[in-house]
Amino acid sequence: MSEKIALTPKTHTAPPAKFSHGVRKGNILQVAGQVGFLPAVEGQPPTPAGPTLREQTLQTLANVKAILEEGGATWDDVMMIRVYLTDVDHFADMNALYNAYFEEHLTAAPPARTTVYVGLPPGLLIEIDALAVLDA
Repeated sequence: MSEKIALTPKTHTAPPAKFSHGVRKGNILQVAGQVGFLPAVEGQPPTPAGPTLREQTLQTLANVKAILEEGGATWDDVMMIRVYLTDVDHFADMNALYNAYFEEHLTAAPPARTTVYVGLPPGLLIEIDALAVLDA
């Protein structure tokens, strides 16, 4: 059996509870829900990329990508993305940002996706998780 490996890129702070930012076992890599925090600065609390959906969405995608890369994956390995929004009115804007981002970052078929509406800590507008399957 393959070992389960926790993934925490240098850009991320330690999770606030007993979970991993990402976990890889064999050829499966699960990225935990990521939000739009800027890269970690030692000794400082996590800081959102900005107050706008655009800033937070792009940073959230960068944070997911960092974990994928830490586990040896790319966006083309991603089978499923789940997007969590705090406001139903953000759906169209998020879709536009999402589509533009993946026009640049995918060479394979796009992953499946689900979008739901949730409560997040104050100031956070979006959370994204991903499931990747690697060839080896």
